[in-house]
Amino acid sequence: MQVTAHLWKRRAFLLSLLMTSLCLVSAQTPLTTIDMPQGGRIVYGKVQGADTQGTAMTHVLRIMHDNCKDKPQIGKVFKMRGTDSVGLFFTVVNRPAGNVQVAGLIIAAGSGAHQAEAALVSDRADRFGSTINPMLTKLFSVWHPAGATAVSTSAPATKSAATAPAAGAHSAPPAALHTVSAPDGSATIGIPDGWTLDPNSGRGTMVVSGPRGEQVGLSMTRTAIDPWHPQQVQLARSGLRSVLPGTLVYPFRGDMVKSFPEMFQAWRRAAGRPPVQMKLDEIKPMPAVQGNHCASAKGHMDPDGKGMQTFSSYMCAFDPSPANGMYMVTLSHSMWPDALADQGLNTVQAVINSWRVNQQVVNQQTASTVQQMNANTQAAIRRNQQIVGDIKQIGADATARYNATQAANDAQHAAWNQSQDNISRNTQGFSNYLLDQTVIHDVQDPNTHVTVWNNAAEAWKKAYPDRIEEVPTSQYINGQDY
Repeated sequence: MQVTAHLWKRRAFLLSLLMTSLCLVSAQTPLTTIDMPQGGRIVYGKVQGADTQGTAMTHVLRIMHDNCKDKPQIGKVFKMRGTDSVGLFFTVVNRPAGNVQVAGLIIAAGSGAHQAEAALVSDRADRFGSTINPMLTKLFSVWHPAGATAVSTSAPATKSAATAPAAGAHSAPPAALHTVSAPDGSATIGIPDGWTLDPNSGRGTMVVSGPRGEQVGLSMTRTAIDPWHPQQVQLARSGLRSVLPGTLVYPFRGDMVKSFPEMFQAWRRAAGRPPVQMKLDEIKPMPAVQGNHCASAKGHMDPDGKGMQTFSSYMCAFDPSPANGMYMVTLSHSMWPDALADQGLNTVQAVINSWRVNQQVVNQQTASTVQQMNANTQAAIRRNQQIVGDIKQIGADATARYNATQAANDAQHAAWNQSQDNISRNTQGFSNYLLDQTVIHDVQDPNTHVTVWNNAAEAWKKAYPDRIEEVPTSQYINGQDY
């Protein structure tokens, strides 16, 4: 069986399924559509050619992306209590319908000998929380696929069977979001009611916080100095080294897995914050473009002495300048109280995935900064030349300081431009890591990428070891993978 033919066979049915649920096209036989009187739509039916639940759900999400012209923001797949079926909460913007915010639940049941079936319940995001339970009660009163017959329809209105998955599942839907913009117009992000945007957000960086201790900081950037670099050691001995406020001071080693704990503490010191108690549950290197070193970390920390919180971080460091040991560090960091459990994770993930950078604005800001730095450099040259004309030795010393400044500026320019070029790609790697997703492609069609769950990716690679490959972050395609 050819991989491509197999994929497109499943996509054909799911295309009609998604168009019915999200893009408001009439259902086609044998699908059944139910429009609920209180709001919301139900669509269910058999998925022709699908033999696993995971495969069916993967293609549902892919076609949802294609037809709504927006990437769905999803929670983690969970098993529905008392059944053999699985569910997945999502949000998506239906752009052809006028950028309508949609929320919903995908359910897949049956596999192998039992042909997989799928169902979608969806509504406008601002009312999905109040319409999901009536929709599920109606769905399971008429839809009885293999593996889903054990669902009870007598659940109370505040908690349906679909919102009570097995222990450890991420079932709680994210909170509804509204969009806020950075003061300089360089980025937007969706946040729930009660959350606030840090007024210092800008240049593509967004920092937001919630009323219960939730925090999300995306693409935060700091200039760093390796104090052990020979040039920095010499400057320190001569008393000429000055560290600007906000600068991270930490020896560059290139191994972010080993460096992350102490570099994170150095990041906090640069912000004027005390050390934080941290317990790492997982840390691993992440793929990155040449000259950039990245690691992801998950665990728990007590940032303010009020108790442990769950955190997830994605930190990268660029190679330092050989001339002066200066380098750039970027950090995307999210945190939420342990008490919020799955609801905190899914809401934070929805916030992260809503982040949009206006690259045109960022590029203009970068060009303006470079122009100003060049003007400052020229002014410094003129001042230094005047000093040289008056006192030769003083002029020579000033020239040496200028050369050191020029090298530092050049290093900052190069590191800044490189960081902007890779921010979007690294952030998508961070998002895929949180979602347990992998980007794969067929070696016979390398420019067609598909984002799937990690277990689905492993299954494809094992089934077709000579055809299916994982796509590293450095080869993500703009507009397709992020």
